[in-house]
Amino acid sequence: MKVAVIGAGAIGGLVGARLALAGERVTFMVRGANLEAIRSRGIRLIAPDGSEQVAGGVAATDDYAAAGRQDLVILATKAHQLEAIAASLAALIGPETVIVPMQNGIPYWYFHRHGGEYEGRPVRSVDSRGCLAESIPPARVLGCVVYPASELVAPGVVKHVEGERFPLGELDGSLSERARRIAAAFERAGFKAPLLSNIRAEIWLKLWGNLTFNPISALTRATLVDICEDDATRALAAEMMSEAQAVGEKLGIAFRVSLERRIAGAAKVGKHKTSMLQDIEAGREPELEALVGSVMELGRLTGVATPHIDAVYGLAHLLAQTLAAQRQEAAPVRVAA
Repeated sequence: MKVAVIGAGAIGGLVGARLALAGERVTFMVRGANLEAIRSRGIRLIAPDGSEQVAGGVAATDDYAAAGRQDLVILATKAHQLEAIAASLAALIGPETVIVPMQNGIPYWYFHRHGGEYEGRPVRSVDSRGCLAESIPPARVLGCVVYPASELVAPGVVKHVEGERFPLGELDGSLSERARRIAAAFERAGFKAPLLSNIRAEIWLKLWGNLTFNPISALTRATLVDICEDDATRALAAEMMSEAQAVGEKLGIAFRVSLERRIAGAAKVGKHKTSMLQDIEAGREPELEALVGSVMELGRLTGVATPHIDAVYGLAHLLAQTLAAQRQEAAPVRVAA
């Protein structure tokens, strides 16, 4: 199977390396240092036990036309980075191409093949101009939720920390042949890829924690266990999760674990920095709209008040704007020769 992985960061590198080692023909769509490293040395994967493998037979390019049509396209960028590459994807898409987005949060396709009164409705917080739905046709999409944790420790080098689960599901809940085919490829690569009849419920389960712990950690610089053990931030997280649960339930979502158990699970992770805190510390734009803004939008849509989520979003949004302005001020001024 021809597989294009858009991005070779922590998750894209892990998935692409494992698929390549399992015999798939993998092409990484990358730029800069990652492109040069993978072209010259392949991609190196460090397992949780410290053992290493090198997927040396992979291709790497920044030329989508040269990569050509693929059987599977894996979108392994952050949600707010999708728009920048969306128009280029047409060169990779053939008549039977399946697209697996691996973004956190509420996806742009959420209401496509959803059924009911909101069928086909766009989620403007993550696709403000509609270009994602146009360039990444929802009919091609197989839903996915990412549970593994990994790190890009150097260009072309990924460290797998823990986790193997990538639940997959058709947007209409059907059990299709293409879904079975992609799940089988993931299983051959050593992942667990259960096929779910309601992929949206799984999205909400992961989002439940992300929309709370990510922005709180970015604002406080605290780890998961710190947030859960502090009375004030634990209470704030619980309020935000209660609001999100009310939104999800209005959309027909049943949460299969309790709020208390979800918080306890986060605490067990320990001294872990969330991805949003890591982005803030590294000077990168945080993944705010897909994780938090989208829940606010769906709250307005369903008539559910989200005051705690709104307040935390406002603070995190201002933090992101402040840091972006500081980066711009610090950028070197280019003087024409």
